[in-house]
Amino acid sequence: MRAKRWARTARTGGRLVLLLLLTAAALLTPAPRLTPTATSVAAAPAPDPTVPTVGRAWPVGSRPPVLRGWEPPATPYGRGHRGVDLAAPAGAAVRAVAAGRVSFAGRVAGKGVVSVELPGTGNPPLRTTYEPVRASVKKGDEVEAGEVVGTVEATGSHCTAACVHWGLRRGESYVDPLSLLPPWLLRRGPSRLLPVLGVPLPS
Repeated sequence: MRAKRWARTARTGGRLVLLLLLTAAALLTPAPRLTPTATSVAAAPAPDPTVPTVGRAWPVGSRPPVLRGWEPPATPYGRGHRGVDLAAPAGAAVRAVAAGRVSFAGRVAGKGVVSVELPGTGNPPLRTTYEPVRASVKKGDEVEAGEVVGTVEATGSHCTAACVHWGLRRGESYVDPLSLLPPWLLRRGPSRLLPVLGVPLPS
């Protein structure tokens, strides 16, 4: 009887030691470095001193996958990507990234475009552009950050899947639109497992 009790105590103690070791390993293991992919949010851009971080919302969703990032051309008419492409299904709401005034809402080369001028962002002021979008606003409307300005159109995108091309300009110069977003919108730390205490291990 005493031998059985001792064996049971030894098993319980062994499980407790194992639980403590697993907990310590989870707490002491450094968080892995995450590499951005086509389905993850792009890394934060290098700060652009000409662009104030006035953005308070993503144009679509809460953290949309960036399908293609900003690739500034070497010359004004050179090849590149003058904006970022964000994955979004047709019909999804498109929101103003920051407060401003609608400077254009209509069709350009057969696709819907909405542009919002951002006051207080310099001279000339910055202007965000979203396409292809079926506009729910008109020129001259004042919009708040996060306010819906239209919905994603099923056609007109240059992506292989539905997406929104989000651009940013100052006058005739293109700027990386991700520069508008503050770090708390661009970054999210990796998930970490926390120890679960007080739950008996399976026998």
